Amino acid sequence: MADTPSSVWRNPIHFVAFGFGSGAAPVAPGTFGTLAAIPFYLLLQYLPLANYLLVVLVAFVVGCWLCDITSRDIGVHDHGGIVWDEFVGLWVTLIAAPPGWLWICVGFVLFRLFDILKPWPIRWLDRRVGGGFGIMVDDLIAGLFAWGVMQLLQLWVV
Repeated sequence: MADTPSSVWRNPIHFVAFGFGSGAAPVAPGTFGTLAAIPFYLLLQYLPLANYLLVVLVAFVVGCWLCDITSRDIGVHDHGGIVWDEFVGLWVTLIAAPPGWLWICVGFVLFRLFDILKPWPIRWLDRRVGGGFGIMVDDLIAGLFAWGVMQLLQLWVV
């Protein structure tokens, strides 16, 4: 992974794009970024569903801007430390998840699997779509895939 640019600690846009610094982890920054999204989810989960979805939509749109600016400023498209997309991907995964740590952990694992393995069309999008939208969209789709599996699991377990 490329070194963490020093601007992450000085520029608030870079700091947020790097998941409030979680993307600066020397190994597995995407995993650390996803972990850093959990405390925010713990607050968001109490919102009515429509409000939760609105927050996720705004986080995605703002994330396109954050990630685009940060990647252009540091000169690396989709630097491994840019993890705002992991935040949004996990929040998508956990839409309407049953309460409790078990489901948060299941959602975390499912999202990381889809984000790492990148089944079609995730890998295709990751390689062909540029800019901030390109950084965000593959994790959005990974989150939707993980969300679908979570919904199916709920049918069997809950």
